[in-house]
Amino acid sequence: MVMVVAVGTVLSTLVGGLVALRNRDRMHLLLGFTAGVLLGVVAFDLLPEVFHLSSGRTGVPNVMLTFAAGFLALHLLERMVLLHHAQEEAYGEHHHPTVGLASALALCAHSFMDGLGIGLGFQAGTRTGVAVAIAVIAHDFADGLNTVSIMLAHHNTTRRSVMLLVLDALAPLLGAATTLFWHPSQSLLSLYLGFFAGFLLYLATGDILPEAHSRRPSRLTLLATVSGILVMWGVVSLA
Repeated sequence: MVMVVAVGTVLSTLVGGLVALRNRDRMHLLLGFTAGVLLGVVAFDLLPEVFHLSSGRTGVPNVMLTFAAGFLALHLLERMVLLHHAQEEAYGEHHHPTVGLASALALCAHSFMDGLGIGLGFQAGTRTGVAVAIAVIAHDFADGLNTVSIMLAHHNTTRRSVMLLVLDALAPLLGAATTLFWHPSQSLLSLYLGFFAGFLLYLATGDILPEAHSRRPSRLTLLATVSGILVMWGVVSLA
């Protein structure tokens, strides 16, 4: 049952990626929507979940330390890549395929955790598993959209973007299969989610949003971002 449901995440991710590939002329709107989705995932899904799972403290909740580490990790990666490029005046030159690849791989890792969540949900009960699966399938469409948008925004080739899309689509299936053999502790899961939330926050605010508005500044781009936030609010609320 778990693996059958997980196939739905594969199809949802692939469809999202194909939408991104076929609408490059509207990439500023897709990037704006992508940024909104990522902000919505952080605000409505990841942060509430990490606070629910977290218990350890070192002055502040441990998950907030990993949250800051995730934010800084992508920032430092971008800075290190840019040190090898002389011209940094134009924003468009701040984008490098390596950064896009690292960001897409991080999304694949999160998709793997999505599949893990489906498997663990079904271990808690069929009703819980179905509810989790619906939420994951709904936002895996955005995951496919995000993966391709991020790869293209960082000047990766279409072929490489498709390869990462396929990897992202298969990741939840692998995650669901993993639950047949492994049960992660709540503390480890919360630390991972905290790190990924920080990573996504930087990706949305320091990377994707500036790129979206630099391509074609418009109110429609802002509306797309708000729409992405509202979509994730609706998905999480329904779940």
